Amino acid sequence: MKAIIVTNNPRVKEKYSQIYQVVFEEGSVLDVLRQVRDYIHRGHELLTHPLSGSVKPNESPYKSVLVSTMAETVELNSVRIIEGSMETAQKLINMKTIPRWSEKVLQDFQVIDCSLIDSGIESMTQF
Repeated sequence: MKAIIVTNNPRVKEKYSQIYQVVFEEGSVLDVLRQVRDYIHRGHELLTHPLSGSVKPNESPYKSVLVSTMAETVELNSVRIIEGSMETAQKLINMKTIPRWSEKVLQDFQVIDCSLIDSGIESMTQF
């Protein structure tokens, strides 16, 4: 199954851009979620949860989300999930902004985010 990966993680872009359509967002986690929301409003469906994993949006500057390649009708469950995820992310970021992490920590966050997308892709291909 093919998918679109919306990400701001350079590691995900590098790993998957030859296999999947990768939409690289140079902005924040919220910018990635806005891009995902725009895809959903055009009829794409969420394939991974926007807030998957245990790393909060105000901890890591990286986020990757899988959406379907086919735009059909607006899927209301995907709309609810992305809107709620954006609200939660904004609330968390307002409480505590993302720290200025060292390059080593940033690389660790890239690895964590990439492993979450790896898992999403693996589970997607089992169907």
